[in-house]
This record gives sequence, structure tokens and C-alpha cells, in this order.
Amino acid sequence: MNVRKVLFSACLLLLASTTVYAETLKIGLNYPQTGRYKDQGLQQRLGAFLAVDEINKAGGVMGRQLELVIRNTRGEPAQGAENTAELIDREGVQMVFGGVSSAVAIASGKAARDRNRIYFGTLTYSNATTGAEGHSHMFREPYNAWMTAKALSQYLTTNHAEDDYFYITADYTWGWSVEESVRKFSGTEDTDRHQGVKTPFPRALITDFREALEQADASNAKVLMMVLFGDDMVRALNVAYEMGLTKKMQIVVPNLTLGMARQVGPTIMEGVIGGSPWVWNVPYELSYPRGKEFVEAFSKRYEMRPSTAAASAYSIVYQYKDAVERTGTTNTASLIEALEGHRYTFLKDEQYWREFDHQNVQTVYVVKVKPRNTIIADEYSSDYFSIIDSMPGDQAAQTREEWEQRRREAGKPTRL
Repeated sequence: MNVRKVLFSACLLLLASTTVYAETLKIGLNYPQTGRYKDQGLQQRLGAFLAVDEINKAGGVMGRQLELVIRNTRGEPAQGAENTAELIDREGVQMVFGGVSSAVAIASGKAARDRNRIYFGTLTYSNATTGAEGHSHMFREPYNAWMTAKALSQYLTTNHAEDDYFYITADYTWGWSVEESVRKFSGTEDTDRHQGVKTPFPRALITDFREALEQADASNAKVLMMVLFGDDMVRALNVAYEMGLTKKMQIVVPNLTLGMARQVGPTIMEGVIGGSPWVWNVPYELSYPRGKEFVEAFSKRYEMRPSTAAASAYSIVYQYKDAVERTGTTNTASLIEALEGHRYTFLKDEQYWREFDHQNVQTVYVVKVKPRNTIIADEYSSDYFSIIDSMPGDQAAQTREEWEQRRREAGKPTRL
């Protein structure tokens, strides 16, 4: 009888250990499937699924298969926070990432923090994400508005130092951050000379953009700074083209993505300047082998080139895997410690997660849209960007002193 009990107990233990081994490791992707930023959301999804499939084929994370659980934010902060809570409380995900609107990423990150989970911001450029609203559980993978503005202004100061600017800005946290930062570093803080107008967000109409562009035209400015993103930028740029402004002014889109460029098309986009943390031709022009592998795998699988949104989501999944394997645990506190100060080289040159604010410090690129014939000569008609300038991450990022000053102004502690 005792022997039977021992054998039965052994079988139960074996079954239990097998169940644990087979259990998936869930991570949550919170992105806009609908709304103004849906194209950037789709790119995140495609990049994330590619990373998950590659990792699972290679054996998973510490022997566990990754499972990607997705939710639609609709581009709304409250929905993003609700999704994050559901992903953690009901689905049992160990990490959440995503967001296109900074307001969504900030709200979602706070919901993750309240449940002791890391949130990786995937496409969030407002300074506030890792600045005034930053906290211990938020890690931002792309650059921020400050970094974009510094790199862009280096180029603009050289080429448009004497020109007047006109700003058309989306009226929410990302837009405010970008305009403030670009004005600061480009020397265009005089709003009497360098005028601007805010457009509603998230429900701007074509008439809003047309009215703003008419004011830009009347200003006689030479540089049109379009602080718009996603479908808003696409619609506004189409109107600017119809009005002939793309030939009269240098159009600058501070955060420029391949998806936005494709939506507008090569004829209208030609000559537009913008900033980016990554574009698909960077690995080829600057010889980054792992970046080339990603571009080729993504292009083969989806028959399109990856955008920065896809690269960000793909990188985050691998960074999470790396942190779990380096620590040997999914414990949040251990992962935060492992990420802080961690340096790595993946799709481009070296990057690192800065310890005091969790900003990913990395090279910033300034790009200009190529002529139409060059763009469509690419296999996927997507060779949009010439790299015309760059700035190292440490030069582009806020210093600790600058970051602490912003935190004090916001009434926040100077430590996360």
C-alpha cells in the first residue's frame, strides 16, 4: 500500500512539473487597432508577432513559450488603462507594452505600475512619459521629443537659421512637448515672429487643418513645422500639397514614420524632413547585421518594409526575453534592476536604458524623403528616407540636472 502511495505521489509530482514547464509566458500588447494611429498600431503588432515566433522557434524564454495577448486601445487613454488592468488581472500577463499616443502610454503605464508590472512604451514621444510622468515601472524604448528636437535643430540651424517658422501642433501632451522642444533648440521661441496654431486632438477635421494651413501660408514663413502624427499628419499634408505649400515651404514632420510616408505617397512626400530613432535602411547603410536580419525577415513574412513602430515592438520583446534570462526570473523588481543601465546592440548601434529615468538613450537620425523614382525602385516601393544627419544619444538626451529640474517644476520627486 505504501509503495502504491509513493508511486501515485511521484506521478502527481511529474504531472505538476510537466504542467509548469508547458505553461506559457504571457506578455500583453496594448495598441490601436482603430482610430487615427491604427497604421502605427498594426506595425507594432506585426513586429511583436515576428519576435514572439522567432523566440518560440528557438526554444522560448527559459523553456517557456511566449504567448502574446493583444488589446485595442482605440487611441484612448482610459481604454489603454482599462486594457492594461485586464491584461494583468484577468489574463495574467507578466509585462505590457505598446501605445502610440503618449497620453495612452502614460495612462497605461500607471495602470501597470499599480499592479507591479513593467510597461514598455513603444511609440510615445512626449517628454512627460519618462519625465514629469515617469515612474519606476515605465521604460520608453524610442527617443523622446527633447532628443528629436535637438537632432533636428542641429540640421535646421545649419540650413534654415535665418528663416521664419510656422507651427501646426496637435493639441495634447505629445504635441506640446515637441513644439516646446523644437522651439527651444532651434531658437524659434519668439511666437510673434515664429507663429503657430493648435489643432484639435483626437478629433480634428479637414477644415481644422485647412484653416491652420491658410494661416501658415499668410505668415510667409519658410519652414512649416507640422507637429502632427498618424492619420492627422497624412490628411494635413495632403491639404498642404493641394494648396501648393510643399513647394513654397520646407515641410518638417518631427516624428516621421514609414507608415505615414506610405499613406501620403512618394509624390507628395518628396523633400519632407523629419526625425526618427530608426528607419529600415539604417542597418544596410551603416552595417548593422542584426538589423538587416530583422528587415529581411519582416519583409519576407509581410511583403512590406518595417517601420520604426515595428522595430520598437520587436526590440522590446527581445529586451524582455534578455532581462528574464539574465535574472532567471519574471519578478518585476528584479527585471527593473536588470534593465537599469543595461547596454546592448541590436538593430543599430549601442543603446542603453538610463538608470535614473528609464529613457532608452540611442542615436537619433534626421531623414529627408527621397525623389519618387528612387522610392518606387525598391522591391516594396518603400525606399523613402535619406539619412542626412544624426546625433549620438548622450548628446541628444536631457542631462540628469535638466531632468530633475523638470521633475521639480511638476512637483514630482527627483527619483523614480
